Order: sequence, then C-alpha cells, then structure tokens
Amino acid sequence: MTQFTLSKQTLENLVGLGVAGNFAGHLEQAGETPDFVNVKTTHSNAPKGLFPYYIPNNDEQIGVFPWSASQIRYPQNLAENAHLQAEPEVCVLFDVTYQNNQVQALSPKAFAAFNDCSIRKPGAKKISEKKNWGADTKGMANEFIALDSFAAGCELDNFRIASFLKRDGEYHAYGKDSSVLTYSYFHQQLSDWMIDRLNKQADFGPLEDLNAILKDADYPKQVLISLGATTYTEFGETVFLQPGDEVFIYVYDATQNSSEDVQKHLHGELDNLIHSSALHQKIV
Repeated sequence: MTQFTLSKQTLENLVGLGVAGNFAGHLEQAGETPDFVNVKTTHSNAPKGLFPYYIPNNDEQIGVFPWSASQIRYPQNLAENAHLQAEPEVCVLFDVTYQNNQVQALSPKAFAAFNDCSIRKPGAKKISEKKNWGADTKGMANEFIALDSFAAGCELDNFRIASFLKRDGEYHAYGKDSSVLTYSYFHQQLSDWMIDRLNKQADFGPLEDLNAILKDADYPKQVLISLGATTYTEFGETVFLQPGDEVFIYVYDATQNSSEDVQKHLHGELDNLIHSSALHQKIV
C-alpha cells in the first residue's frame, strides 16, 4: 500500500470536477432533479454530466482554491437559507493525455475520501454556482491511496464509502454505507464517458462547455474528479449542516476493515483503519 499527500502546488494547478447523477436516487434526495429535466443522456442510468468547481487562474469565483482537510466554511451570507449538505464521495486523481487539444486518455494515479459539499440553491443556472463559495468549501482527505488501474478488478473495487455527522455530541449515519461498485457508471464505462464529456459537453442547462474550460486552464496535466455522492440516510436527507457540526467521511478497504472498525475509529476507540482514507471536517 502506498499512501501520500498532494502538495498545494499540485492542487493549485489541476482542474476540480465532479460527476453529477452517478448514484441512483441521490439527485432526487438532493432536490436537484428539476435542474436536469432537459438534459438528455444516452442511457437511463447514465450520469447527467460533469461539472467544474475549481479552475486554476480563473478570475471568477470558481478560481478560488476550495479544498480543506479540516473544515467547511458556512456561507454566512445565506444565513438559514444555505441548505448546506455534505456529499460523501471518492475522488480520483487522473493524469490527462491530449491529442490536438482533445482528451485522449485518463490515467488514474490515486484516490481519497471527498466531501463535495453543496448549497441547495434553487434557481442556480449552473451546478458550479452551488459548489464553490470560497476557501474551505470542499473536503478532501490528506491521505491519498495510489491507484494504477481503473479497470474492473482494480484495487478500488474493494472499497466502501461511509459517512457520519456529529451534532451536539451525538453521532448519526449520514450517507448510506455503500460499495463503490454501486456507482451507476464505473471502470472503463465511466472512464470512456468522462473522456467523451470532457471533449463534447456543451454549455447547456446546468452544464458547462468543458473543452473550453480545459483550454482556459492551459490544458492541465491532471484533473481531480469526484465520482458521485452516495444516497443519504433519512437523517442525512432531512438535516442541513450548521456551524459546530462535524462531518466524517470514510473510504475504507472492506477486505481489511469491518463497519464495526469504522464505528470504533469514529468514536476514538481505534487509532487507525487499514488501507483507508478518512476525512474529518468541522463546519465553521
């Protein structure tokens, strides 16, 4: 097992993207289905699109460095109307190969626990408007796990995503503990789809022209893509984040750790999980 951290310089120079609608039921729970009513997909279970949340050297809001391993900054300007939710995910760092300014290949390098924290903002024209409201608005674990394949049977297949919210001293299951294999698109199918979207996704509805974004970012050598959020528990679906809350997201190797081990780590009864990536953030 090889684990490492990404330098801030590395992160500053890559494009941050997320897959929308890659977990059956998540968009419905998040109240975002109407945003995609006019978005056509090739298959009924296909993701809806890729959205940007960080573009380096961009003068707009989306150019603000958003990642933190320790906190999420509450959007105070929205007061009680922020409707802030964590989105428990796994993110994958890919090297990008281009030919004639088109993406030819995505080569996986590493993965980690990720919080695609989002404002539920009715009327937002683009998904990205809900995703980056400044510094400390995205969560990413410090520990990345090396990954050299994204094909069926790769190391990532053994992992599950679990998440919890601590409020007033009580721990609550937030997202449903889910295998990464329950993503709607995964492995080569997801890789092919992402390459297609990076080259062909148009500025339409809540989606944006990604090839133009890559061009504006001087065709970055790497992209960080979060693969989609799990569905929520009943608690997670109905409870919005508030300052003082704490969010825990685990991407854990289920062949070496049990759900009971995760609970022990959550409650401070176990120092470390084996071969896993964990994220703990406070809402401030």
